[in-house]
Amino acid sequence: MTTEIVPELPTGTEDLSVWPASTRLLPHGDLAVGRVSLAEVAERFGTPVYVLDEGEVRERCRIYRGAFPDADVLYAAKAFLSRGVARWVREEGLGLDVCSAGELELAVTAGFPPERVVLHGNAKSPRDLEAALRLGVGRIVIDGPSEIARIAAAVAPGERQKVMVRVVPGVSAGGHDKIRTGTDGQKFGLSLTDGSAQHAVARILDQRGLELTGLHCHIGSQITDTEPYLVALRRMVGLMARIRDAHGVTLPELDMGGGHGIAYRPGEPSLDLTSFARRLRAELVDGCATARLIVPRLAVEPGRAVVGPAGIALYRVLAVKNTGGKVFVAVDGGMGDNPRPALYGARYAPRPVGRRSTASLRAVTVVGRHCEAGDVLAADAELPGDIRPGDLLAVPVAGAYHLSMASGYNLVGRPAVVAVHDGTARVLVRRETLDDFRGRDIGE
Repeated sequence: MTTEIVPELPTGTEDLSVWPASTRLLPHGDLAVGRVSLAEVAERFGTPVYVLDEGEVRERCRIYRGAFPDADVLYAAKAFLSRGVARWVREEGLGLDVCSAGELELAVTAGFPPERVVLHGNAKSPRDLEAALRLGVGRIVIDGPSEIARIAAAVAPGERQKVMVRVVPGVSAGGHDKIRTGTDGQKFGLSLTDGSAQHAVARILDQRGLELTGLHCHIGSQITDTEPYLVALRRMVGLMARIRDAHGVTLPELDMGGGHGIAYRPGEPSLDLTSFARRLRAELVDGCATARLIVPRLAVEPGRAVVGPAGIALYRVLAVKNTGGKVFVAVDGGMGDNPRPALYGARYAPRPVGRRSTASLRAVTVVGRHCEAGDVLAADAELPGDIRPGDLLAVPVAGAYHLSMASGYNLVGRPAVVAVHDGTARVLVRRETLDDFRGRDIGE
């Protein structure tokens, strides 16, 4: 579908800093992203619907490649994966970080080279490991002792599978307790402090079918400060030096994970990627020089930072209700397609599109249609006082951990994903329908 849009208006003083770079103001209160009217997307494809700016995703991939020219940049598929997104990141030179056979097989069937894929997961199923070995995945990140024997036993005679060890470096970072993964006492990885990581390394080195290529760590998500990464890196380099001293092995790779924070609302902080890349590389070089180590090849795993700011969620207002001293604006989606506010207290800045209003702003609570009191999409959102049923609301920074974490609650069905680029809109992922639910329900 190609969309012809009317000429844009001057941007003026409206803060569009968290919107895709292609966002432009249009007459009648509308916005265009990728030169496509958001109101027209809603009209043609229905709501709720997710809009993904292909140009923004590609540009963010290029920025990462520019910031890390001598490193491997792996897109974290858990943020959001479709065949289209897999193609975009592959064409922009990124590798892929997956957490299941489903993500792996979708990517490979879309043409992604399996040798450029890394498989993670704290509880890899037999299907996950079978798919990884059958398809020839580039690296498997070992997360626990039991995986060592399982993978080694499954490797064909005479072959070797490249593996890494996920280390818990004892660094607390991240925007919420539920997304902090760098400290002991959570389910991921092997502890540096209790010796379990070192023990796993020794066991792997004794397995003929396994080739230990390096260490991996991931300290959390939504991190906007570089310092925790530098602390983690120092500890990882220290472990690499101890491995060399104990086993005579110099590991050639170090994966520092992702979790790079982005701004969800104007004025919020985000990770300074240029400074982060420069300081991380300098710390790695200096640390290896002090430890007399050959500098390993670095890898990073951005997901949210690539696709999050490229997405917009579009909802239709179904009801406006003033009760208990609050104004509730109910829309036709909610926690079924975006559970982040309920899980982490995530906050967004929705904006009306498609109708210009001169009414004063007032604080409202934007809620979803699902049968939970916690189905809140945006608390204390500033919206025009004349917001009414039928209006469109657009929520920026909606590209990551929305549809990838969506559910079938209330059998509402997950929204479609529409890609926009250079005046053209096309469906990447179709809307889930009642027929889809009926098709899975096969008996009484």
